[in-house]
Amino acid sequence: MHPLAFISRLSNMQLRSFLFGCTVFLSLLCASLFAAHAQSIASAAVIPDAPDAALAQQTAGQTQQIPETPSTSLEGKQTKRILGIVPNFRSVSVDEKLPPQSMKDKFMTTTLDSFDYSAFIFAGVIAGVSFAQNSYPEFHQGAAGYGRYYWHTLADQAVENYNVEFIYPTVLRQDSRYYTLGHGGLIKRAGYSFSRVLITRTDSGNETFNASEIMGAGSASAISSLYYPGRERTWTKIGQHWLTNVSLDGLTFIFKEFWPDINSSIFHQKQ
Repeated sequence: MHPLAFISRLSNMQLRSFLFGCTVFLSLLCASLFAAHAQSIASAAVIPDAPDAALAQQTAGQTQQIPETPSTSLEGKQTKRILGIVPNFRSVSVDEKLPPQSMKDKFMTTTLDSFDYSAFIFAGVIAGVSFAQNSYPEFHQGAAGYGRYYWHTLADQAVENYNVEFIYPTVLRQDSRYYTLGHGGLIKRAGYSFSRVLITRTDSGNETFNASEIMGAGSASAISSLYYPGRERTWTKIGQHWLTNVSLDGLTFIFKEFWPDINSSIFHQKQ
């Protein structure tokens, strides 16, 4: 995820605004998917005119072979970045076969997620919102105050990423990648993608309980509480952040699942 890790520390007003944005996004997602589906049905319904009799007689008894060309369809294909900005390095395209992740692979993708240029941009935006609303009075105002908001936000991202994507997957030998389903109805795919917070693959390819997500998000919430003001160091606050981080990861998986459909219908991004 985990560019959204810092959202677990938003105020109630900020969180309501974020949830409203998620609702709008999901509505647009459904609309775009239904539009794409309708377009494909309309295309399939077009019946060509009957062939000219002379042409039919001329080609009778002949077998015309059309050379196969590589498919350029974007259906079910993940891109390395979403909209050319958001990292999407751990998403696997439909039916793509990949070798198991090595410890180095897990470390490199985690580091790319944590210190990609977009991570610094997102952190700056969220830090600015929190700074403007004085979410943590202990951080004070001014340039120094904004700096405190900024490094706390960056730290939140990195702590969760390294716990969920590297440390626990390495120790437990679990695959930290998201495998796109790519077929079935909207509800089936949304249910599959959100369930990935509980179900993942082992390095050997078998399905298992996603302890890396659940334990990693919990550990990250506990660790991050250590560098926040004392009022954040309660079990209630840690539990709230834990649940929020896992839920946000589930929403991220839903977005990853439908991104190939959105990209294929609207943006046509190749890589």
